[in-house]
Amino acid sequence: MSFILKMAWRDSRAARRRLALFSLSIVLGIAALVAIGSFTDNLRRAIDTQAKALLGADLAVDSRTAIADEARAFLDGLGGEQAHEVTFASMVVFPDSGGQTRLISLRAVEGAYPFYGEFLTAPENAPEELRSGGAVAVLEETLLAQYGAKVGDSVKLGQKRFRIAGALKKIPGDSPAVAMLSPRVYIPRAQLDGTGLLGPGALVRYKTYFKFAPEFDTEQLVRDLRGRFRELRLGFDTVEERKRDLGRALRNVDAFLSMVGFVALFLGAIGVGGAVHVYIRQKIATVAVLRCLGASGRQTFAVYLVQGLALGLFGALLGVAGGIAVQLVLPVFVKGMLPVDVEFFISWPAVLRGLIAGLAVCGLFTLLPLLAVRQVSPLVALRAAFVEQAGWRDPWRVAVYALIGAAVTGFAIVQTHSVTRGLGFAAALLVSIGVLALLAKGIAWGARRFLPKGLPYVWRQGVANLHRPNNRTVLLLVSLGLGTFLLLALVLTRETVVAQVRGTAGGERPNLLFFDIQDDQIGPLNETLAKENVPVRAQAPIVTMRLRALKGRAVEEILKDQGSDIPGWRLRREYRSTFRGELSDTEKVTAGSFDGHAAADAAVIPISIAEELAREMHLSLGDEIEWDVQGVPMLTKVTSVRLVDWQRMSPNFFVVFPEGPLEAAPKFFVAAARAATPEESARVQRAVVTQFPNVSAIDLALLLQTLEGIFSKVELVVQFIALFTVATGIIVLAGAVMTGRFQRIRETVLLRTLGASQSQISKIQLIEYSVLGALAALTGGGLAFGASALLAIFVFEAPVVLPAGYLAVTVAGVTVVTLITGWIANRGIATHPPLAVLREEA
Repeated sequence: MSFILKMAWRDSRAARRRLALFSLSIVLGIAALVAIGSFTDNLRRAIDTQAKALLGADLAVDSRTAIADEARAFLDGLGGEQAHEVTFASMVVFPDSGGQTRLISLRAVEGAYPFYGEFLTAPENAPEELRSGGAVAVLEETLLAQYGAKVGDSVKLGQKRFRIAGALKKIPGDSPAVAMLSPRVYIPRAQLDGTGLLGPGALVRYKTYFKFAPEFDTEQLVRDLRGRFRELRLGFDTVEERKRDLGRALRNVDAFLSMVGFVALFLGAIGVGGAVHVYIRQKIATVAVLRCLGASGRQTFAVYLVQGLALGLFGALLGVAGGIAVQLVLPVFVKGMLPVDVEFFISWPAVLRGLIAGLAVCGLFTLLPLLAVRQVSPLVALRAAFVEQAGWRDPWRVAVYALIGAAVTGFAIVQTHSVTRGLGFAAALLVSIGVLALLAKGIAWGARRFLPKGLPYVWRQGVANLHRPNNRTVLLLVSLGLGTFLLLALVLTRETVVAQVRGTAGGERPNLLFFDIQDDQIGPLNETLAKENVPVRAQAPIVTMRLRALKGRAVEEILKDQGSDIPGWRLRREYRSTFRGELSDTEKVTAGSFDGHAAADAAVIPISIAEELAREMHLSLGDEIEWDVQGVPMLTKVTSVRLVDWQRMSPNFFVVFPEGPLEAAPKFFVAAARAATPEESARVQRAVVTQFPNVSAIDLALLLQTLEGIFSKVELVVQFIALFTVATGIIVLAGAVMTGRFQRIRETVLLRTLGASQSQISKIQLIEYSVLGALAALTGGGLAFGASALLAIFVFEAPVVLPAGYLAVTVAGVTVVTLITGWIANRGIATHPPLAVLREEA
């Protein structure tokens, strides 16, 4: 062992800088794994330590209808301290800002909520003013900034004005990122009745928060009374439930980001393997001499294995240090997106996991080229011949390939906590690398077979470099193409989702949706919109109802049935259904036939249900459903199933009744219109809210702007990690160019000896790296487009988007980076003295 270590150290003296460069290939991958793992552990500990602050209470109970006397008596019997909240969507008007309006989430609170965690406002006494019960409001900080409002100004909610008591900075429950979709406004519960906003049919949630004694077992209470909660149709949330939900979300995000980091590590390991391959080929003569001096094949193999492991260890340690540094940066990217405050600490288990992953993958890829050392004969020292590479007949080579596949698959399964998803990731990675490698082989073959002889000399030489011996075409295309694929796939997926939202209002489709319109307001509302030259494009009455029985079985019975796989929320929820004589253009019957008319006193009423509802509740044509329509039982039968285009901003429903039976039921309306410009949209909303304070509006343009803001925040985090893969590809590129530098010098010297000028040699290199960069970008872009197209078709069910601008910028950017890297790595080759190389050849 002493001989092996000494030889490994001495033999590396002439190439330590080059070996150090090779080790950089795995640094970024390990850094990403360590940073993500450690930050996830930080976040997990923050969730554990701030668990009660996530909910703000020990128990939260909610209902979609006003809590009945029986349910109220049940809740009062639970004991503990209570606080109450009424939540619904509404419009806020800023009279001091030109009467501008905004859809908000109104929270009317009563009591000392939150019991745990901080209710931070500016100024700090705003929560006390809320609890005093006066006509005051606390608005989201971003809402004040958006409309130029300040503390002391007034806002109008419904028919009542409120003084702004403070700006909301933080409160337990929702994260700021969630609140971006619908900013929160808090008012005292006692002031809600005077607003006139709680009309029939308003989409309201009633919440009751509990604080129990420290020794009280809330989880046991919920387990014991779970059936009673279901009977009363009450939802509930506990601290442990909230922790589990966040834990699942955290695990999914951690798995995704870790996979991206692992791809960077895998890519770097490929680069290390390629570099070691070239390094070993240059050491064949040294190995042969050692064999002549009596060293065994195992000893020489061990010498270079030690060098390879040292290479991996050096890169792994640098990666760990880099990962800890990156972890300090990650909180900046996720600021404002998390519901908890995260304190930094180094997670040594995460460091160890990253170190082991790096060493294992790097070691396996280093083993592949080292296997050839075992077969070097002493005769090589006496004749100029390269060792033959071990083929598939070598059982060790087959074993190493199997270990690499097992390592990748095992890591994926562990990270995703799913065998199916783990195997899917490993297969996707294998397919991507296989496509890139096959394409590279095809390009090299095509460059040799189909290169036009009429091309200028420098073009022929530059393209011919793609297929000459010792070329790095496969390695460069795989490294650059994979990095490009990952980064661009994210951008294209984002464009698909945003384009889907934009498309909901494309052409002449509605882009304004008004809801909570009372029965006596629909006529005047239509007149108001007509005066504003924004006529109603679609409208629908809405009748609220609940399920009583499904195919002859009472809902309560199904809820108690442990063997039922129907989602409980589907059975407990309040359905908002409509009635119409014919289907809209967003619906299509896929089974049965739609009945648009029925007698008002029909014993069994024909209804049409959406495909999603039929699938989840196991309903088919002819099945009977009994409804509780605001206290009136109504028996119905499924006579048709519809495919609904939920992406369109149009009144769509799970259940559609025919005209006739529901006209007399208490109802409200929803209406859709189209505004030509943002200014027209704002004017129309002001006019509607002024005349009908209870009516709320969803503006698709504002919704799109908000979604793009959220996407941008998420995209920034993922792109930051994905850039590690791109940077790794650049490092692998530089390493690959450096490994072929000696071969480049020999070729350049021969060209110069034959009369080529420095200008011609520079152009040859420029053409070679331009072709490589462009091909890598086009291949990576093609894979990214394919992946985003599959997601669009099978996941988002949206049209495929191909933003040519992004592809053009990517191709140009990757080509430029390849050119710059190749130029830096090959500096001085064209000016290398020919005599020095010729003497070496002699």
